[in-house]
Amino acid sequence: MAENPSKKSAKVAKKAPSVKKAGKAATKSAPLKPAKPGEVVLLSGGNPQIAKGDGDAPVQTYIAAMPGWKRDIGRRLDAIIQRTVPKVCKAVKWNSPFYGLEGQGWFTSYHCFNKYVKVTFFRGLSLNPVPPGASKSQDTRYLDIYEDKPFDEVQFADWVKQASELPGEKL
Repeated sequence: MAENPSKKSAKVAKKAPSVKKAGKAATKSAPLKPAKPGEVVLLSGGNPQIAKGDGDAPVQTYIAAMPGWKRDIGRRLDAIIQRTVPKVCKAVKWNSPFYGLEGQGWFTSYHCFNKYVKVTFFRGLSLNPVPPGASKSQDTRYLDIYEDKPFDEVQFADWVKQASELPGEKL
């Protein structure tokens, strides 16, 4: 007897629906929607997906959602920036915390990747010494912080102080 073509095989019927992410079909490693309200999704590379917003609260939400050892780095970066530039303004934009001065623009930001945290200095080419990571952007420089490599907090604070005294990036 011929099988009815309109009936799906048991294997096809049990196949899970695909999850879409930014218009693309998701893979097994792609993040899924949070199961509970307030749960944070980690994007590709392990960066927390946080709603954009101004002030300390969204930045603290981002830091709390940073995975594993990166959370401690986020706390340290935030504390150093706050201590070095007491009047700093904070915001989360494009799933990254930004730091700047009111009316002057943003001077630094950071973002989680699978194996490191990337700190962006928007006017990094003007810092002394220049941060090690080159950029396609003319003035921008990066500092990559890895779990198993030392993080020079004194140098970072010096870069933050210098960066805060330069014209910021208007986004």
